[in-house]
This record gives sequence, structure tokens and C-alpha cells, in this order.
Amino acid sequence: MAASLRASSSLRSRLLSSSSVCPLWRLLLSSPVHTEAPHQTQTLAFDEIQLSPEKPPTATAFVLHGLLGSGRNWRSFSRTLASELHNRSPSEEWRMVLVDLRNHGRSAGIKGFHPPHNMSTAAKDLADLVKARGWPWPDVVVGHSMGGKVALDFAESCSHGVYGESAVLPKQLWVLDSVPGQVVTDNSDGEVERVLHTLASLPSSLPSRKWVVDHMLSLGFSKSLSEWIGSNLKKDNDQVTWAFDLQAAIDMFDSYRERSYWALLEQPPKDLEIAIVQAERSDRWDPDDVQRLKALAKREPKPDTGKVSLHVLPNSGHWVHVDNPKGLLEIMAPNFLSGVKN
Repeated sequence: MAASLRASSSLRSRLLSSSSVCPLWRLLLSSPVHTEAPHQTQTLAFDEIQLSPEKPPTATAFVLHGLLGSGRNWRSFSRTLASELHNRSPSEEWRMVLVDLRNHGRSAGIKGFHPPHNMSTAAKDLADLVKARGWPWPDVVVGHSMGGKVALDFAESCSHGVYGESAVLPKQLWVLDSVPGQVVTDNSDGEVERVLHTLASLPSSLPSRKWVVDHMLSLGFSKSLSEWIGSNLKKDNDQVTWAFDLQAAIDMFDSYRERSYWALLEQPPKDLEIAIVQAERSDRWDPDDVQRLKALAKREPKPDTGKVSLHVLPNSGHWVHVDNPKGLLEIMAPNFLSGVKN
């Protein structure tokens, strides 16, 4: 698998070498990103969801979106999850922090996120956010797709002391349809690459969200994916523009494909559970990777290590919160961390 990755050029190289998209691609990369004012912080932009904000939270979960997304993509699901967790345990007051990762959402308009743009720097941004706000370290980190690997990197770095002595390891990770190892594009239909090629061929300012959705549909993309892409647009005077930095996002996508966290799953730190959710119809998964995860999930627990669990989400492709949010809730709510007191 690693040899295949080394043999293939990066997505950036493939895009820039394509004569059909090069002029518009360079136009897109040279255009500024227009964003709304972020949450007041020198680090990442974020939103908070808490059912009873007047009460002090008893536990905190960070929710991390995937490539080209933003925290708001997970707003509805996070609110529903918080409500369900409260119904199951009324004494617990969960606080959900929906983060806009670097180069995405409102964080794309914040200066100071210097290269390299990869999983490790994106994870360190989370630690910087915790320290800057004076928050307790998150009890749970939920990450979808690229956000799942950021979550894995965050836990790994915490366990290795990268963030300093004050850092506290999360007690649980939810890694949603994110392959923990290196990703070989040949194992999928290249949907992400096709999306990036399409966005690169468009001008930086667009007529409307409806125009973008209709354009994506005309190219054969699904309705749910087209509408999701359209949800990541921001108003810019009489037109709309993307709520992410496409050039930097491509760097992050290359890092997502290249990084492997199998070592973390083989030997999870003590008291950490890593819950992997595989979407039943997702094209991301190699059969060997699935078998490897099943074997890890079946291992007898050891007192000095954490554990891995594997859940399969039926009737869903990669976009789990869009394709089957009810099924995802039914997996996560009963297995979500409980009994936490900050």
C-alpha cells in the first residue's frame, strides 16, 4: 500500500499539471477567501451547543468536520446527540464544541495558521484552542473523515506529551468513516478528487448556492453531496464564495491520505476507547483494513491499554450525518462516554 502511495503523485501535482483546469485553478488559488468574523479567539473558530447553557457543563466533546466542511455541517446532529444523551442521563450536561479546522469555515479567515497544513498541525490547533480559552481538555473527540484522523493525531500527541504536562488524554474517540491507515485512491471511485477537480474549475465568485448545487447535479454528483457542497458557501456581496481555502485543503487531503495511525490502534493508551464507525456503502475501505479492525475489536482487554470498537452504519455512504443520521445516533448514543464529571 505504501509503495502504491509513493508511486502516485500528490493531488496537488495532478491538479496543477492538468492543462484543462490550470488557468482557472491558478485564478482560484490566487483569490482571497471571504469569511464572516470568527468567534473571538486567536485560534480556531468554533460554535458551542449546550442544552442548558446556564448550567456548568459536566463533560465536553469536540466535533471535527471533514475535508471542505465546517463545524456547522454537524450542528443539527450534535444538537440531537446532546439531547439524546441528556434523556439517557439527565444529570449529565454535555457541551459540544463544533470546531472549524484550519483553512475551513470561519477559521479560513483567521491569520496565523502557517504551513505545513497537515493532520499534526490541525490537531495542535485543538490543543492551542483549549489552552487559549482555559478550558478543560475534551473528554470525547468526534471526527468525520479527515476530522477522524485529526482526532487520532490529537490523542496520539496527548499520549506522547507533545502538548505539555497540562494536556489530558481524551477518554473516547469516535472516528467516523475514516480509514486509520494510508489511503490508496485506487480503492475508491475517486469521488473526493472529482469534487476537488470540479471546484478547481470554477471561478472564485459564483452566482448563487442554487447554481452550484444544480451544476454539481448536472455533473452526476448525488443530490445529498451536491447540497452539502452548496452548504459550504458564504455570501459575498451579490454572489457567493467558498468558506474554505482550497489550496491549503488540498495539502491537508494529501496528509490525510498519507498518515497512518495503526500503531495507535494496535496499542491504545490506557483508559482510551477508539470507536470506529464504518459506513456500510462507503468506498473508502479496503477489505484487509476491515479485517484488521475486526481483529483489534475482538482482542481481550488488557489492564495497561485502551480498547478499539468497530461499528457498521447501515444504509450509508461516506457522508454519514447526511445519509443516515438516525442510524448514526442509534450507534453513538448508547455507546457514548458516560459518568464524566469535570
